[in-house]
Amino acid sequence: MKKEILALFPELEEITDFELQEKTIKVWQVAIERGGWKIKDLFQMPFTLLIKKTSINIIEHTRAVTLCCLQIADVLRKMYDGKVSLKRDYLLAGAILHDVGKLFEYEKEKDRFVKSKEGKLLRHPISGAALAYSLGLPQEVIHIIAAHSKEGDGIRRSIEAVIVNHADFVNFDIFKD
Repeated sequence: MKKEILALFPELEEITDFELQEKTIKVWQVAIERGGWKIKDLFQMPFTLLIKKTSINIIEHTRAVTLCCLQIADVLRKMYDGKVSLKRDYLLAGAILHDVGKLFEYEKEKDRFVKSKEGKLLRHPISGAALAYSLGLPQEVIHIIAAHSKEGDGIRRSIEAVIVNHADFVNFDIFKD
């Protein structure tokens, strides 16, 4: 399944820390398996249940957020040379994993996706962070996953978490009704 996940998220290849890259792939693999999904399901899975009939799937959204994060990081580094320090590998892993918990939050009911029982109890930032923790990802990446949505409001986010949070909301807000 590793090759399939790399094909879904080619940005994984940009993670220079091989161990972090492998663990990031493993999180997606375990989420797919535990959620009972097939790769093809991910192309049908909406990136949100808050927008009715969105045509944007979780793969497109995750890649768009990840690519936006990389662009933001590049601009910050260029414009604030030496004044902004961030860990690109953590940013990449966090962006690629920010919505992985949706594989537990959602279930398919006939021909539509709905909140699962687990999703009614725990939103995706929590379940995604818990899975990443269980598979030994760095605390900094777990922080990004846990803090990327409203669950991170009121805490001090790392620069990487700020970037993922804003890139995620840009990619959400442009499709709101």
